[in-house]
Amino acid sequence: MRPGVIGAIARTTFRALALAALMLPQLLAAAAPAAPVAAPAAAATTPAASTPAASPPASSDAKLLTDYLDNLKTLRTSFVQTLADPNGREIDRATGTLIVSRPGKFSWAIKPETPGGAAAPKTSATTDSGAGQLMVCDGVNLWFYDRDLQQVTVKPVDAALSATPAMLLSGTVDVRKSFAITGAGQRAGLDWVLVEPNGADADFRRALFGFDHGDLKRMILEDKLDQTATVIFEKIERNRRVSPGEVSFRPPAGADVIGTPHR
Repeated sequence: MRPGVIGAIARTTFRALALAALMLPQLLAAAAPAAPVAAPAAAATTPAASTPAASPPASSDAKLLTDYLDNLKTLRTSFVQTLADPNGREIDRATGTLIVSRPGKFSWAIKPETPGGAAAPKTSATTDSGAGQLMVCDGVNLWFYDRDLQQVTVKPVDAALSATPAMLLSGTVDVRKSFAITGAGQRAGLDWVLVEPNGADADFRRALFGFDHGDLKRMILEDKLDQTATVIFEKIERNRRVSPGEVSFRPPAGADVIGTPHR
């Protein structure tokens, strides 16, 4: 299941990020999980000299993620995402929204930033105008809509790649079976949890989830091409109402549809 990649600025980012496992930015410590990646987006927002050293990981830190997921019913948040090459140089920047309704439903939308730094014009999930990509899991099918290509790809959830952070957050997969989870200490004022997929089907090698007082604030992923993405979550709303229409999808008129949805 590999539709055309993200147009303009965010193509590579979203496809790996959404369909294969959300590839998200910032270099992870190359060796053991004991050293978490440098503070998310630290290169862009915090001078290296002021970045606090990471504390030793504690096994109890892993419970931050599992406890968070056990108590998560819905999540709505906007985010800023950057993509860095293997040398740590930022090559892409985008904004988006994530909506989760557990169990098993989510919507992940991303829009490239224009050269002037503003996001592309906002469009609804089912319109065929505008730029950016949308991935929706409605509990039965996984939909990927590339607005730039006017192309929709759909697969039944049970036939789609399972080891993705979005699916982890939505409860589509059993986190304890699909991922190895370990505490990764503290850095930049956040408590970090390292997540590594158990299978070889994911496009990301490892992911870091950063928490502040129990709230998920940042997510960092390293892909198999040594690119890293950092997602900084903003305007977080947890366990508030999410309407069914926000986590469902209808292909827009005129779009090419690849695949057959399960009814």
